[in-house]
Order: sequence, then C-alpha cells, then structure tokens
Amino acid sequence: MARLFGFSIEDNEKNPPGVVSPIPPTNNDGSEAFASSGFFGSYNLDIEGLYKNETDLIRRYRIMALYPECDSAIEDIVNEAIVADTNDSPVAIELSNLNASDNIKKIVREEFKYILELLDFDKKAHEIFRNWYIDGRLYYNKVIDQKNPHEGIQELRYIDASKCRYVRKLKKEGKDNIQSVRDDFGASNHAYNFPEVEEFFMYTPDMGTSRGGYGGNPQKAIKLTRDSVTYCTSGLVDRNKGLTLSWMHKAIKPINQLMMIEDSLVIYRLSRAPERRIFYIDVGNLPKVKAEQYLRDVMMRYRNKMVYDANTGEMRDDKKFMSMMEDFWLPRREGGRGTEITTLPGGQNLGEITDINYFQQKLYRALNVPETRIQGDTGFSMGRSSEILRDEIKFSKFVGRMRKRFSAMFNDMLKTQLLLKNVITPEDWEYMADHIQYDFLYDNHFAELKDAELTTERLNLAQLADPYVGKYYSADYVRRQILRQTDEEIIDQDKLIEKEIENGVIPDPNAIVDPMTGMPLPDAGMPLPDDGASLPPGQTSDPMQAPSSPKDPEAPGVSGKKSKPPGGEI
Repeated sequence: MARLFGFSIEDNEKNPPGVVSPIPPTNNDGSEAFASSGFFGSYNLDIEGLYKNETDLIRRYRIMALYPECDSAIEDIVNEAIVADTNDSPVAIELSNLNASDNIKKIVREEFKYILELLDFDKKAHEIFRNWYIDGRLYYNKVIDQKNPHEGIQELRYIDASKCRYVRKLKKEGKDNIQSVRDDFGASNHAYNFPEVEEFFMYTPDMGTSRGGYGGNPQKAIKLTRDSVTYCTSGLVDRNKGLTLSWMHKAIKPINQLMMIEDSLVIYRLSRAPERRIFYIDVGNLPKVKAEQYLRDVMMRYRNKMVYDANTGEMRDDKKFMSMMEDFWLPRREGGRGTEITTLPGGQNLGEITDINYFQQKLYRALNVPETRIQGDTGFSMGRSSEILRDEIKFSKFVGRMRKRFSAMFNDMLKTQLLLKNVITPEDWEYMADHIQYDFLYDNHFAELKDAELTTERLNLAQLADPYVGKYYSADYVRRQILRQTDEEIIDQDKLIEKEIENGVIPDPNAIVDPMTGMPLPDAGMPLPDDGASLPPGQTSDPMQAPSSPKDPEAPGVSGKKSKPPGGEI
C-alpha cells in the first residue's frame, strides 16, 4: 500500500497564500465524510442494523434489482435515459455555447468520439447506465502509456463498485491548522489554514470473494491516484452518515414490505384454500391414555393408503400429507352426540389483492416511476398534452436530471484526454466545462407532445398578432413575448435568415415584386421609391400629397418649376 499507482495531472495554480478557511474543499460526489485511521480509512455504517459497510449496501441494491417489479421499473428508467438507435449514437456532444475556435471544437468532438469508442458506448450504453443507476456509483480506470502520456488514454477498464472505495483524508489536523494573528487594533485572533485534503482510491481485488470475505484483505488493497480513475456518483447523499446512496435506496423498505405481503398471501391461500374434515370420535368412558390410543388407531386406519406403483411393481404407503391438508380428529366423551364428521370451509376472500396493488404502487413511487406503468396491458395514446398525466412530466424531468448527472463521467474522461494531449490547460478546462453539453437521443413522447403543442399555440398567437404589428405591437415584442425567443435566439435566427437569403435557400422578402406592375409589394418590407422615376404619371410616393396631372404647370417635375410649400415662398 505504500506505492501509489496511476498518474496525476497537477495544476500549476496553487491556492493563494492569503486564502485561509477551516472548511475543506467541496467533494465532487457531495459526501462530506473523511477517511479515518484503520482499514484504508473505511467507515462503518449501521442502517437499521442491516448493513455493515458500503459493500453490503451495494450488494443489497443488486439483489433488489433482480426482483421482477423492481427490474421492470429500472428498465423503464434506463430505456427512457438511453435510447438505442441503429443509425446514430445514443449521445452526442454539443458545443454551440462554447466560445472557442472551430479547430478546438473539431478536436473536442474527435476526442469525445474516441472516448465513446473506448467505452464501446454504442453497444454497452444500456448496461453502463444500468450499473451506474443500481450501484449509485461508477468507476473506470484510465490506462495510459507512462512513457508517452501525450498519446492520451489508451484503455478504459471498468471497476466493480463493490471493490473500489473513494477516500478523502486530511493531511493536517489539530493545532497545525490554527495560527494566532493580530488585527489592525492589535487584538489577537485565530486564523485557520486551508486544510490539505489527500484524495485517492483504494481497489481491493478480493473484496466480496469467498477467500477474502465481504471485507477483503487489506494487505492486498491497491492505492490509485485521483486522476487515474473516473468516479461518477448518483448525486444522492446521506448527509447524516456521509455516504453516497443509490436512487434505489428509497425503495428498500417498500420492496421488503411487498415481498412480505406476497409471502403472507401465498401462505394464507395455501393454508385456507382446502376444505378440511373434522372427525368427532366417540371414545365412551375410556381412560385418557386408552382414549388417545383408540383415537390414534382410528386415524391410522383411515389415513393408511396402500398404493400400487405400476412403474416399480411395489406397494407404496402414501402417508405424506401436507399439514395443511390434514384432517382434524377430536375425541368426544360419552353423553355427546356420538361420532360425527363435518367439513371446515376454506378461505372466502382469497381473491382480494388490494394490499398487493398498494405496495406495488408504493414501490414505483419510491423509484420515481409513474404508477400507470405497472399495468403492462394499457395502450399508448398520443393525445393532447392535456391528457398527459402529471406523473409522466415529472418522470421526464427526473430522467433529464439522471442524464445530467451521468454526463459527469464523460466530462472527467474528456478532461483527462484533452489535458494529456496538451490541447488545453487546466485553466482552460475550468471555463470550457460549464459550456459543454451532451445531447442524448430522446424518446419521451409525452415531453415532445407538450413542446409541440406549446410551439403550435405560440405560432397561432403570432399569426393573430401579425395584423397589429406596427400599429399596437412591435416585431420585437412579438418575438420576445409571444414566441418567447431569448436574445441569443433572436441573434442566431437573424444570422441564419441572412445566410439562407444569401445562399438562395429562401427568397429575399425585400426583392419580391408584383408580376403585373413590376413594383415591390407593399408587404415585402421594402419602402416604395420616393424619386418618382418608376411611378406612373400623376402618382407620388408621399402619401400626404395628392396626385397631380402632368399637364399642370405647377406640378413637380414639369418645365423645371418648383412646387410652392404650403406656407408661401421661401
């Protein structure tokens, strides 16, 4: 454990000397737990006494995923998040918001495509996302050539989440963090140095195996550097215990309740379904011992059933009755009604499964899946958005958040690849990371239907407001308030329209003319000519001036005379 495997990308910019704070840096996965001494800083947790460590918790998630109802809900989530397409990749990088040169964007797209090829994401996208969702975390070892790191990542190897642990450890503790300083008035105050946090991963190959047990052998644990492992979490954290959880954690109790209620229902149906007989045997005045012996003899007499087995040719004694199928034998003393045989009825409400449906709905709610998806025989209707259930809209937003969180894996791999190839610097990545988006193929018809209806309604309103543009509303008001276009969208659309006019994709509205007169149409957006050269005789472009005859000597443009202004000579 003394040797540190992997590689590290150091940032040249250190913390400024004047920056002091007792608060450690924020962790990427949101967990605030720090490693303590002991087995590579592992911390034990006790969640209702069911789990001893993080490995047991991950194993519990995986067992839950094998339950049919839980597996169906997980498949709904994964199928919505990862859409398989034979002609396109499930995810593409979006760089429209990145303010960089075209050459840099081209390199980033090529490196991202290379990372997808290393992951074999086109074929294994469903499996990768499912493992991440169930375990609540995902580990990939980034393998590079140590002698020539500028070639970038050579291989991405999946690490089982139950065998790897992310450790954060404070280097300085106690009095070393406190310094006594004096303020401007000479008073002595305490200042805290910025804590130095050591981050690394511990990989235990025999974790969970029969040889090492669930805890694994600490002597075989391998220490990996922070930059050599891609670590992506679910974003759900238990702040009380400082533990990263899976989104399935909320379903632990509902699935246990559903399993117990199903088992109890099966037991009740098996035990109450048959109709059993009650034998009241008259034992007279026999003593207790003899009465029990007599009752036992009667039982054996009627229960013994010799059966001839035609396959083996032997006589077989068929006494192996299930306890729930056995009859009741009760002794009855002299003075009663004598020997009697009655029938005990079976269960009357065996068809009641309301409680089963309740816990199934509770399980789906815990997994953020709409309850309507429990019934697999319901049809799919592409109606109006008013017919869409609110749960489907919430589910669509939940899947969107899952995609955002899962995209952190691509960010980490892409950052390492670009830094190793000297395409960018760590400072450049801090700016670029906020403007890099990932576009997943979308297949949620409910969200598409909602967007289509919103767009249709906005276009209808814009069409109704078009006659009033220039009179009551401005064109800018229509674009911003009715079409809801942002400043960036307005600029982008104007540029695209100008480009398409230049390329001849769409006609220029200012060049549209009337085929009869050859004059520009008034609605074409181009003002009429005001020099009168192309106007018919007697017409002018000034709407306030009445048309005049060309024979009128006072008319403009005739005999070189000037027209008199309304106020007389100037």
